[in-house]
Amino acid sequence: MDLTPKVHFLGTTFDITLMIGTVVSALIVLLIVFLLTRKLSLRPSGRQNLMEYIIDFISGITGMMLEKKESARYLSFALTTFLFILVANLLGVIVMITTTAHGAIPSLGITAAALKMTDSVSWFKSPTSDINVTVAMAGAIFIYAHSAGIAKSPRGYLAHYVKPFAWMLPIHIIDEVSKPATHALRLWANIFAGEVLILILREGVFYFTAVPLFAWMGFSVFVGCIQAYIFTVLAMVYIAQKVGDE
Repeated sequence: MDLTPKVHFLGTTFDITLMIGTVVSALIVLLIVFLLTRKLSLRPSGRQNLMEYIIDFISGITGMMLEKKESARYLSFALTTFLFILVANLLGVIVMITTTAHGAIPSLGITAAALKMTDSVSWFKSPTSDINVTVAMAGAIFIYAHSAGIAKSPRGYLAHYVKPFAWMLPIHIIDEVSKPATHALRLWANIFAGEVLILILREGVFYFTAVPLFAWMGFSVFVGCIQAYIFTVLAMVYIAQKVGDE
C-alpha cells in the first residue's frame, strides 16, 4: 500500500491524506447544495428540480422510519449524511493522487524504513476508505441516537432497558455495541476493498488491465452510491429506535 503523510501532535496522529479528502468532500457538498438552491422560484428550474428530487428521496428514507412530523426534524441530518458519504465514496474512484517520494520526510512520517517497502506516497483518497473515519461517523450517530432518545423521553428510554427481565440486559448491551461496529465496518470494507483493487489494476500492464480497471471503476461508483444509501438508512433506523413513540 502507498504511504500517507502524517503529522504527530500532542500524542495524536493526524493523517493529512484523510484531512484533505474530508475537507474536499465537505466543500463539494456545500458547493453542490449552494448551486442547486440558488434563485429558488415557484416554477422550478432544472437545478431546483434536481435538489427537490434529492430532498424527496431523503424524505422517503426518513419517512420509512418515523411519522411525517417527526421525520421532518431529521431531514437535514439525513441529507447531509447521505451527500457527504456519497461524495466521499466517489472521490476515491475518480481521484487518486500519488507521487514518488525522492527522499525521507520524517516530519510527515515518511521515513527511510517505510520507503524501503514502497516509494509511492498517497496525497488524496476517499475518507471513507479509512476505518477511523467510518468508526468516528458511526460512533457519532450512536451517541446522537441515544441522546435524542433520552431528550425526548428519559422515562421511556430507561424503561426500554430496565423494564424487561434482568437477563435481557446483557443482550441489549451486546446489541447496542454491535450496531456502530457493523455500521462502520460495512462502509469501510466496501470502499477500502474497491480502492485496493483499483490501485492493483493501475499498476498492471495497461493493455491487459484497462478494460477490467474501467469496468471495476464503474462498479465502484455503483457500490459507493449503494453504501451511502445503506449507511443513511441504518443511521435513521438507529435513531428511530430511540425516538419512535412505539
